[in-house]
Amino acid sequence: MAEESQIVEAGKISRWLTENGFEHEFLGPDHLGVEMIKVPPEFLIPISTALYAYGFNCLQCQGGYDEGPGEQLVSFYHLIKVSDDADRPEEVRVKVFLPRENPVVPSVYWIWKTADWQERESYDMYGIVYEGHPNLKRILMPEDWVGWPLRKDYISPDFYELQDAY
Repeated sequence: MAEESQIVEAGKISRWLTENGFEHEFLGPDHLGVEMIKVPPEFLIPISTALYAYGFNCLQCQGGYDEGPGEQLVSFYHLIKVSDDADRPEEVRVKVFLPRENPVVPSVYWIWKTADWQERESYDMYGIVYEGHPNLKRILMPEDWVGWPLRKDYISPDFYELQDAY
């Protein structure tokens, strides 16, 4: 028997973005049912500004991950609508897929100030450069550290010795 592929209908937020002319790709809901959208790096600021105007006034979490050696890096944003009368805030996840060689994306710091240290951590661990960030420098690793420790192809340098920590 041939399996029928399921057609996933775009979510409320994705439909709103499409109706208003914002280019993106609907990725479906995540395991919790939160709508996920894929945004090209050059459209992150216009779409983020639109989502802020739509009511997503809180950047709950920003982070990065590595899809695997030789694969893309991803900068993600979990946005919520915070209001006094909401039983459960509306949520959306925005993902920006970036090339390993030159992972550059605009900073959303100027829209959500909570992006400040979160973007710095993604920069420090994955090497994702957030253009326009007011203070993009290492936050967890020493300034002279070589490489990006959470990339899946990262090779730990030989000069760090565990016995120095004791």
